[in-house]
Amino acid sequence: MMKTNRAKLMMCMANNCMNLIDLVRKCGLPYATVKNAVYGRSVRPATIGKIAKALGVNVVDIAETEQN
Repeated sequence: MMKTNRAKLMMCMANNCMNLIDLVRKCGLPYATVKNAVYGRSVRPATIGKIAKALGVNVVDIAETEQN
């Protein structure tokens, strides 16, 4: 499971003039799944991949990186 970086994801959404509903429609995932990703909850890597693709960015641009 992976998490998104909420701030980065929101910036990407803003750059694409998208709100949550727009993103749901563009990536074709269930509303609850996209909402979980937007709010930084754990989701499957493929989910983050689909969201990144819908936003036209790389996964690394929106994924949370672990800091050890």
